[in-house]
Amino acid sequence: MFKKSVQKPSNAPPEQVWKVLIVDDEPEVHTITKVALSEFEFDQISLKLLSAYSGAEARSLIQEHPDIALIYLDVVMESDDAGLLFVKYLRDELKNKFVRVVLRTGQPGQAPERKVIVDYDINDYKEKTDFDSTKLFTTTLAGLRAYRDIMEVEEARKSLDRYRLGLEEVISASANLFEIRSLQQFARGLLDQIASILHLDQDTLLVRSHGWTVAENQGDFEVLAGTGSLSETSSTLPVNVSSLLTKASQAKECVFESDQFVGYFPTKSGKVNLIYLDGIDTLDELDKRMIQVFSSNVTIAFDNLYLDREVFDTQVEIIDTLGDVVENRSKEAAYHVKRVSHLSRLLGRLAGLPIEDVDALFMAAPMHDVGKVAIPDSILLKPGKLNAEEWEIMKTHAQIGQDIFNKSTRKVLQAAAIVAGQHHEKYDGSGYPNGFKGEEIHIYGRIVGIVDVFDALIHRRCYKEPWPLNKVIDELKSQEGKHFDPKLLNLFLDNMPKVISIINAYPDSTLTQSENLRK
Repeated sequence: MFKKSVQKPSNAPPEQVWKVLIVDDEPEVHTITKVALSEFEFDQISLKLLSAYSGAEARSLIQEHPDIALIYLDVVMESDDAGLLFVKYLRDELKNKFVRVVLRTGQPGQAPERKVIVDYDINDYKEKTDFDSTKLFTTTLAGLRAYRDIMEVEEARKSLDRYRLGLEEVISASANLFEIRSLQQFARGLLDQIASILHLDQDTLLVRSHGWTVAENQGDFEVLAGTGSLSETSSTLPVNVSSLLTKASQAKECVFESDQFVGYFPTKSGKVNLIYLDGIDTLDELDKRMIQVFSSNVTIAFDNLYLDREVFDTQVEIIDTLGDVVENRSKEAAYHVKRVSHLSRLLGRLAGLPIEDVDALFMAAPMHDVGKVAIPDSILLKPGKLNAEEWEIMKTHAQIGQDIFNKSTRKVLQAAAIVAGQHHEKYDGSGYPNGFKGEEIHIYGRIVGIVDVFDALIHRRCYKEPWPLNKVIDELKSQEGKHFDPKLLNLFLDNMPKVISIINAYPDSTLTQSENLRK
């Protein structure tokens, strides 16, 4: 009921007083009023009497103390209508409809009772000559009681508004979290959304607040993300933090303790996720209800995230297995697919692809030649030059590779279909299998097309010896705008030290020529 609309230092206790403002240009009126009300209490709360000797002073005080409950106001001060002008300012400009105003005048002719009550938002009217200590007591009591009741209604309205807005924030926050597929991204997003729901971005609390998102597995806590002073994750949690996390885990519910909060989010997979925040002020019941509602949605989001992670891991396992099939047909090609994967990720990052696209490309790139599993050994492992008929059969590996993954709706497998089907397309439209041109070729295909040719040229194949780096670079430059996307090619060539670092990290073994996959 006594919450202040002005900001106060976070460590300052709320001021539990009824503020009464006396506005009168006669000093003795202030003295008499203060003496008469010196022992006054209402709801076991005393008064704080403030004095203003003009309408101008009253304006300053009401700005400084917008929680004034009652005003005793004279009409005639620095002007004949100074008091009435102050009421107009109070109600119309400050929009303060809560404070009770008692007009107390010694010149009733200047402000007839009926006129001012009708024309101005005045709550009571008293003549000074007929206003003794008893009437002062009863008028003050009635004014404060009215103010208290009005503020209780206002607080109830604000609580309903906060509850409605809080539910909207919960729905919005939950929807945002459902869109996230990275566990670390989700953890960071969860911290942000909790802070928003608890209004930690107000009154500078966010800069004081610190938090972790933690996953519990068999009694151990793994830090997924942190903010503030806790942004530097550590394998060892402070004892007080670990203790509170354990308390929430054992109680299987959110814990609010002092200026700390631990959110508890179990999942169907058996994992428990917790969020820790400190430096927050005491939460009210509405905040706690909002967090409980949000927690139920977050639990579902975590379940979906872990399920999505399982699906992703399954896709990765399938791709790794298929990669093994390709590698088993030629051991020397094993490091080729690894190099293509890492080089593709490098070029994807340089090209500014979103992190999720870079990750998908990294996982899909090893599948660029997976269609060769359907090519007969007599053609695939032939040490000499292929004839025209054999070459046409060899070219079908691109379409075969695309068809293997094409029916999937999963991002990684879709990326694998694109990479397998388009890495032999050429920027000028002379490639295969579809003769795509320019940006008709997906960026995944354009990226893998560059790194695949580069790696093939710089390493030994059954039909050629490795080329020196300068010759490889000259060849790539000669195909700018023909075979290769000019922008992507220049990005690749401008970062040759990083490229060579990857090449050196995965060197080929010395194997017989018949064990090579033909490029």
